[in-house]
Amino acid sequence: MNNDDLLKLDNQLCFSVYALSREITKMYRPLLDELGITYPQYLVLLVLWESGESTVKELGEQLFLDSGTLTPLLKRMQDGGLIVRERSSVDERRVLIKLTEGGKLLQEKAICIPMSLIDNGEMSSNELVSMRKLVQQLLNQVHQVNTKK
Repeated sequence: MNNDDLLKLDNQLCFSVYALSREITKMYRPLLDELGITYPQYLVLLVLWESGESTVKELGEQLFLDSGTLTPLLKRMQDGGLIVRERSSVDERRVLIKLTEGGKLLQEKAICIPMSLIDNGEMSSNELVSMRKLVQQLLNQVHQVNTKK
């Protein structure tokens, strides 16, 4: 690639990843609207459905979100009756996040989301798995670079 091409928009990995993220979020939006949740709330719920509970710090690490972004998100989810936040009895600095019954029940409704996306897409499930692995590999490499700084 010559110097004239370095700053072309189409040659920027960051733009492709950014645009892809926005397009994927658009695919999720109508499905999540039916559940009354946003995409970031869905991500929090995915972690909690898998783990049962989590600390704010653990959630932030898994979702690559800082506490300044996560705290208001969790507050809205608590106000919406999906989670409860409580201080750890062992260490008051730790805030535990747990699902409410409403948050647990939402899992049953959300189970159709992945299949809906596969059914409406142009790629096979094998292609999606391969792409996810590549993207995860890229994320891990970029994260390693950023944590070394």
